[in-house]
Amino acid sequence: MNRKDMIKSKNREMRNESGDVSHDIPAKSRIKQFIERTVLPLLLMLFTPNLVMILWYTAAKFDGSITHCLHHLLKDSLLTGLLNIWTEVSIGSSFALIIIFAYSLWAIITMKILPGNLVKGSITPKGNVPIYIDNGFLYFSLTIVVLVCSEIILNKYDISVSIIYDRFGDILGTLNLVSFVFCLLLYVKGLTFPSSSDSGTSGNVVFDYYWGTELYPKIYGIDIKQFTNCRFGMMSWALIVVIFSIKNYQLNGWVDSNIVSTALQLLYITKFFWWEAGYLNTIDIMLDRAGYYICWGCLVFVPGFYTSVSMYLVNHPVHLGTLASILIFITGTAALLINYFADKQKQKVRATNGNCLVWGKKPVIIRATYTLETGEEKKGILLVSGWWSWSRHFHYIPEIILAFCWTIPACFSSITPFFYVIHLLILLTHRSFRDDDKCGRKYGEFWKEYCRKVPYRIIPYLF
Repeated sequence: MNRKDMIKSKNREMRNESGDVSHDIPAKSRIKQFIERTVLPLLLMLFTPNLVMILWYTAAKFDGSITHCLHHLLKDSLLTGLLNIWTEVSIGSSFALIIIFAYSLWAIITMKILPGNLVKGSITPKGNVPIYIDNGFLYFSLTIVVLVCSEIILNKYDISVSIIYDRFGDILGTLNLVSFVFCLLLYVKGLTFPSSSDSGTSGNVVFDYYWGTELYPKIYGIDIKQFTNCRFGMMSWALIVVIFSIKNYQLNGWVDSNIVSTALQLLYITKFFWWEAGYLNTIDIMLDRAGYYICWGCLVFVPGFYTSVSMYLVNHPVHLGTLASILIFITGTAALLINYFADKQKQKVRATNGNCLVWGKKPVIIRATYTLETGEEKKGILLVSGWWSWSRHFHYIPEIILAFCWTIPACFSSITPFFYVIHLLILLTHRSFRDDDKCGRKYGEFWKEYCRKVPYRIIPYLF
């Protein structure tokens, strides 16, 4: 096979991965593709909105007991039970709509007006390079200050931002509706006026809606994935955790479990926004198109599911004691720092083209080359030193430990607050396979060499 044929073959593989049409699928694979691209997306789009609402319903109506909630849902029939949940919230209420759109408008305006350096994302298979304004940390800091000031001002009129906790079911229900419509608009936009050549259709409406039709859509200059993932999703996580913590204080006073869990979550989100430019070069951004999977996930699943520990602690205050609180906080902070410095190592090596020190030594690197769909050849660096000599996805370990540390203050009276840790464990394990598969296709023999030098996927000597 000559070089031109190899490039064409590789391009076909990349189109198949992104969801574009391929006419070379064998007949025996069509059933499998139908299941993967139609049945599973439909099931997920039916399941995930109900999961978020069930989790809220469990905390609000059944004192955090998932077994009691499920027993109630199945008392007549599952369908009747789910309908009861949805009819108990005011979907599309003026309060919920005002909160959602006011917050979205704030995020959009600050994205545009706050100062920041221009940073580049990873080059796409079709040779496009997304550009972002790196003002995430300033946005995060300013938004937290605005929330705190709002609470102080509202308290003078006997009002509190904790009303968000009281009306959280209405907000989640309305967010589901708004997000489904938003994803539909993104689907249509990708088909009619895409922002770049990294777009297209698979010919399957269900899969295109679920996966997306554009890799990096923009609307009036606003990068949609930066908005949904960072400015709405991650920021809403921080705001809701603070709001739930305020509600916890109003009901229970100062409780160390609430303080430790809230502090660790906010430290993690602070680190995220400090490192936002790095996140915009991760697999979530590089691979996932802007469809239901990633956009609904950030608009609804993050605020509804990721905040579940704080939601549970509101009605389940736990007094850990000084020693336990300090140990949990120190362990979580150490995990956060390890995660940060691991990512920083990789950024430093790539920024200096390997001309730096890692743990006091010149780093061991593999200089890899890869070819874009356009046929242009590019170069990359695979790091085999420091934290990245231990495993290919070592940074997932401290991330899981940190999540466990902000969950353990709830103790073990229920499995409900541990859903996020379980989800994270599954998500990161699955992501490690996706990342290895992507890098294997991208770097070919260079990736095989890297895997020989770093044989462990996540946990050194075990996995």
